[in-house]
Amino acid sequence: MLNEQGHGGFYIKDGDKQVAEMSVSLAGNVLTVHHTEVFPEAEGKGLGKRLFAGMTDYARKNGLTVVALCPFVYAQFKKNRQEYADIWRR
Repeated sequence: MLNEQGHGGFYIKDGDKQVAEMSVSLAGNVLTVHHTEVFPEAEGKGLGKRLFAGMTDYARKNGLTVVALCPFVYAQFKKNRQEYADIWRR
């Protein structure tokens, strides 16, 4: 997931082909989400929400707060403020 510099992401594959990704970086206990992308052939299958769920689970399990530079992640946090109040760093 993360390389030695703290950059990486969450990915979803369909067989050998990557169909969705969420790019992140980690500095201390702050996980910054830069971008979420679901490739055109996989749109409409809820993959963005699966990536988001994986990221929030990871943040909670590792005691991280999340900075949402990604508009999709920001919108999810904003829409569900109370549910993510423990990890959302505004």
